[in-house]
Amino acid sequence: MKKKKPTKEELENLGVESWGTWEKEVSEFDWSYGDTETCYLLDGEVEVKDPKTGEKIEFGKGDLVQFKKGLNCKWKVKKPVRKYYSFDLEFGDIE
Repeated sequence: MKKKKPTKEELENLGVESWGTWEKEVSEFDWSYGDTETCYLLDGEVEVKDPKTGEKIEFGKGDLVQFKKGLNCKWKVKKPVRKYYSFDLEFGDIE
């Protein structure tokens, strides 16, 4: 799990506004990734934990986050989420 605060230029280069959108109310749920996902949060506050390793990441509005293929995790949506997301890896890993 990786997180960064992207610049406007980085977001434009990634084509974030052309990605799909997803919304979720305050909730907790298990999730697994069949592909690597990159997402950019427009609103909300989330905590994602990998129960296997104990690794935890917290992110919110303005964060660019990437989840690797094969990750099994627990999402805790603390404030309602609205995000852009993509499973296209042509741009590679976020640094």
